[in-house]
Amino acid sequence: MMKPFRADILHQDDLHQSKNRAKWLWAIIAALLIITSGGLIAQRYFFDNIPELPQEIDTLWSVGKQRSFVLLDMNGEILARRGPRYGQVIMAKDMPKQLLQAFISIEDQRFYQHHGVDEKGIFRAIISNLRAGETAQGGSTITQQLVKRLLLTPDRTLKRKFQEMLLARKLEERLSKNEILSLYLNRIYLGNRSYGVVAASKRYFNKPLGKLSLSEMAMLAGLPKAPSKYAPHLNLELAQKRTTLVLQAMRAQGYITDAQLQTSLLAPAIPVPVINEPDHGYIFDFAVERSIKLTGGRIPDLVIKTTINPTLQAAAENSIETKINQVGANYNLSQGALITIDPTGAVRALVGGASYQQSQFNRAISAKRQPGSAFKTFVYAAALEAGFVPSSIRRDEPIEIAGWSPGNYEENYRGRVTIREAFRRSINTVSAQITNDIGADKVANLAKRFGISTPLQPLPSIALGAQEVTLWDLTQAIAVFRNDGSLQENYLIEEISTSSGKVLFTRPQTNPQQVFKYEYAQSMTSMMQEVVLYGTGRKAQLNGRQVAGKTGTSQQWRDAWFIGFTAQLTTGVWLGNDDNTSMKKVTGGGFPADIWKGFMQTAHKGVSSRPLSTLPPQILSEADEGLATFYNELTAKFENMATISAEKQSR
Repeated sequence: MMKPFRADILHQDDLHQSKNRAKWLWAIIAALLIITSGGLIAQRYFFDNIPELPQEIDTLWSVGKQRSFVLLDMNGEILARRGPRYGQVIMAKDMPKQLLQAFISIEDQRFYQHHGVDEKGIFRAIISNLRAGETAQGGSTITQQLVKRLLLTPDRTLKRKFQEMLLARKLEERLSKNEILSLYLNRIYLGNRSYGVVAASKRYFNKPLGKLSLSEMAMLAGLPKAPSKYAPHLNLELAQKRTTLVLQAMRAQGYITDAQLQTSLLAPAIPVPVINEPDHGYIFDFAVERSIKLTGGRIPDLVIKTTINPTLQAAAENSIETKINQVGANYNLSQGALITIDPTGAVRALVGGASYQQSQFNRAISAKRQPGSAFKTFVYAAALEAGFVPSSIRRDEPIEIAGWSPGNYEENYRGRVTIREAFRRSINTVSAQITNDIGADKVANLAKRFGISTPLQPLPSIALGAQEVTLWDLTQAIAVFRNDGSLQENYLIEEISTSSGKVLFTRPQTNPQQVFKYEYAQSMTSMMQEVVLYGTGRKAQLNGRQVAGKTGTSQQWRDAWFIGFTAQLTTGVWLGNDDNTSMKKVTGGGFPADIWKGFMQTAHKGVSSRPLSTLPPQILSEADEGLATFYNELTAKFENMATISAEKQSR
């Protein structure tokens, strides 16, 4: 049989408030008498400018909230957060029963009997405080605590107290007890930047509510009185003493048995060590900026579900940081960026710089840099549209176009080469010739069609990537080849909701745009494979897996790029310096390809190998080699005729 405890022991060791509180409570009695007797002046003072309850009760779930953002990964797990912690909203009826009982026992024993203000509780507290000579008990109900937190200032004035009472009465008229308890348990501050029992349970015990022990529930219930004082990670001894009071109150109210009390006292709650979550600052800034635009910026607390794969993100950050730490000082290299996307355009990892703490500028999204030879992919793609085939012939030799004389990186010339070889070796003169033949406007227009958003001028130098692009755009555009000519726009955000679970945005289903012919894309993929197998991108080879890609190095080694793809992922890497100073001969086929390879090896662990989409041999022989043979024979005849004519003239 359950034996009740004596009520006069429930609040021992809970007596650390100012003695002025007793005088303040007497002032309440005097004010009540004034108002009851019809003092109009007093009424005007106490109730002037009193806040109104929101017309829509749903608004109470967000009113008074501080700015808070939670970033989720692709699996719905927390990736990072900023601001106060608001847990996922859980209604009181879905919470453990003993958790509700713990809060009611210590905070408002007559919660289900009063109508917002507990007059009996107030006068009982006054008598107890006068006997003790200090404030040992308070008279605020759970409803009063709720309206104080949501609608009023924290000032301890008589005026604020009366407004609190009136609003508590009004709230009880509009909401049920369970609705009030739900709001309270989801919005009450419980220390360590945690609001609500869900956030506090995760913060202190790393558990969902359903996994809490009785002593852990009691420890949470002991926090509202003085969160910073009783927070277990700050003062475990005080927190456990307060927990004992809560358990004793639960026993006195008949919510638990003697055996449950003793078991809980013998196994006190102990919080887990505070774990510092990764910042993921570059992703966070970008996701919050996009989310505010998508939602209008009116909601203070947002839960943003992203497309980020946490394993790939960790590998990406490590690959950039490690390489720059290893070689940065010797090669005058200070910054890097990386982005990887899957075939749908979902961003699986994004690194905007070597260190977010040192610089918040996101180089993957915002930095506009010269892509160098990486831009030649669009030159050769435009050439295919203009009728060229991979085995078409051009001469690698000194040229001049409108006063511009581009040279090759290796400062030598090979004479007759196929455009396949010219692309593989990244020969500048051939790219410039092709651009001049088909028109720089066609190259610029194709790049825009592929998703390059920065302004591009149809100038001859576009052939060598002399105009600026972002890593975000360049990776998205080169993924068109991997996707058989379809443009899948990059995206980071899947869904945006409030902490109460209200969905504000869901990414709509979009159909890819076919911006390039299927067979042309496959030809380009074949040529990009050769870049990795035999050309400038050999360092990016992945054993047993097909890779296609393109290197890029801007003038004076200011930028170095490698953009490449497998059947599963397209990844872009950029290295350089923010002040645009030159690196020490860092090329796209060097450190960027190294970073790309290291990251992609990690990203593909346990992933089955799949072939890239390229033209089958029979189509190559018909569409490519047949036309190429005719074109090459014709070119050879013209060259032979030109040679004979030159010899005759020399005679």
